Amino acid sequence: MNFDLNKRYCYYFNEISKIPRGSRNEKGISDYVCAFAKAHNLPYKQDHVWNVMIDKPASAGYEQSEPIILQAHMDMVCEKNNDVEHDFEKDPLDLYVEDGWLKARGTTLGGDDGHGVAYMLAILEDETIAHPPLECIFTVQEEIGLLGMAELHAEDLHGHRYISLDGGGLNITDTSCAGAVSPKIIQKIDWEPCNLPEYELTVKGLQGGHSGGLIHLERGNANIIAGRILKEAQIAGADITLTWMQGGLKENAIPRESVFRFVSNTPAEQLNEIIGKSIREITAELQFSDAGVSITLTPKENASRSFPKEISDRLINYIFLMPHGLQHRSMAVENLTIASLNLGVISIKDDTVVFEIMARAADDSMRFDICHKLQTLADILQLHCDMPKGYPGWAYTPESEMRGIMKNVLERHGLTYVEQATHGGLECGIVKGLDPKMDIITFGPINLDIHSPDERMDLQSFDDGWTILLDILKDCR
Repeated sequence: MNFDLNKRYCYYFNEISKIPRGSRNEKGISDYVCAFAKAHNLPYKQDHVWNVMIDKPASAGYEQSEPIILQAHMDMVCEKNNDVEHDFEKDPLDLYVEDGWLKARGTTLGGDDGHGVAYMLAILEDETIAHPPLECIFTVQEEIGLLGMAELHAEDLHGHRYISLDGGGLNITDTSCAGAVSPKIIQKIDWEPCNLPEYELTVKGLQGGHSGGLIHLERGNANIIAGRILKEAQIAGADITLTWMQGGLKENAIPRESVFRFVSNTPAEQLNEIIGKSIREITAELQFSDAGVSITLTPKENASRSFPKEISDRLINYIFLMPHGLQHRSMAVENLTIASLNLGVISIKDDTVVFEIMARAADDSMRFDICHKLQTLADILQLHCDMPKGYPGWAYTPESEMRGIMKNVLERHGLTYVEQATHGGLECGIVKGLDPKMDIITFGPINLDIHSPDERMDLQSFDDGWTILLDILKDCR
């Protein structure tokens, strides 16, 4: 299988691969798309964050059809192997074909979502394709939180039928996704002098993983485990005052490791016995979901300072009492998580403790409920809660004209139609929030190992996807 530049979608994929387009560096690719629209005399709009929207009139016979929105994001994740010299701010990708797969030498390929951008450009220029009125939306900053799509407004959407070209698998469409919000608990620490024995509680060896895709597996959260152990020690009568806390790397990743340090005037033997009991019980609880967990308590030298006792208690209580993990499963889609939250990061910077939380839900009402609980608990414990707006989810609906069209087209191509739902965030969720009537499918060729230097796109599926997409548009009368 060749990467044939005579095929216009291949040509445009090759062209955009010459333009650096990492997240927050999309002006070049955005200007390229605008120049394309000008050259083809197509109405377009470029907004303040470099999103681009291009309209194309219906082909003959489709003038009375409801419009179709096509959408893809222009940015890509920029990762490379350590031994590769590549400047993602200025260097083009070095594309090559191996065993029917398109790759980039030593770097990410940007198939996510370059294939969607290429498909749209090829459709926009081709006057032989049958289609309803089209709006092609090229978004930015998807890979760092759907930030470009979040800048769109309802009036930017010129139709109620929507094809996201950020899918993958040819015969697979998403039917639901989670909205999300990232609250932060923030507490300034006015350190107090201290000369008590210090201990270090370490939780490690957990599997972690993406809090959207893997939260239902009940894997251990290192931050929650450490907070629980210290609270159980207090309940058992131990004296506990924090001196340090650190755990997790990203709010949307289940933390694999955490380190909490504290001082105590409880005799060491008694403290070891109390905390040892919690360690044994939690290890047993995780034997089937996270068997590799390792929890240790290590004595240190006497501390010179600590958190104020009242502040320490409030922070431990917040970790112990906050809802966490899987909250709700779908009753319509088997094994789908529809609400969860994750205490992803605990850090101290500039004498300020910050808890970074990711709350997800397909239904906005569930997301608001979780946020209200987090806010109320913070108010009760007199901690500051920074609650951003977040973005909406896309709840499953049983009826969909667009899914029916896609199913029929796939069956004509000898493919089995498959629906899937995700607990991760998609730009579709924001679109659904802007227009609750929007009928959505997702579509795209096969890309593997995305966001890594091993990323590759199956060229046969790139070709087949083009044919299937045109047939879907043809059936959207």
